Amino acid sequence: MGPVKDRITEVTFNADVHASLQCNFRPQQTEIYVGPGETALAFYKAKTPADKPVIGISTYSVVPFEAGQYFNKTQCFCLEEQRLNPQEGVDMPVFFYIDPEFAEDPRTVNVDLIILSYTFF
Repeated sequence: MGPVKDRITEVTFNADVHASLQCNFRPQQTEIYVGPGETALAFYKAKTPADKPVIGISTYSVVPFEAGQYFNKTQCFCLEEQRLNPQEGVDMPVFFYIDPEFAEDPRTVNVDLIILSYTFF
């Protein structure tokens, strides 16, 4: 798997928190530019202002839909319980790459922006 240097894609990051969870959750960067086949590391931060522990779990989505099959997370905090002690903040990494076949798929030929979105429940 080699990087496709002439096909740079912008990956932007989004974060939402379910209304019932007392927590601040946000990406630490707004975007990263990456070529298919290159790895990238991004971080989200969660912090609770609560006076008692909070346990949450996150789910993710990739938009546009056609790009989702090529977006590969090799390390991620999603779908694992995250325990935040009172007033605690934690950095949560996402290590990912876009499969080089993304550059060859006619359905993604005009895709130059991918949105990675997490919702913390």
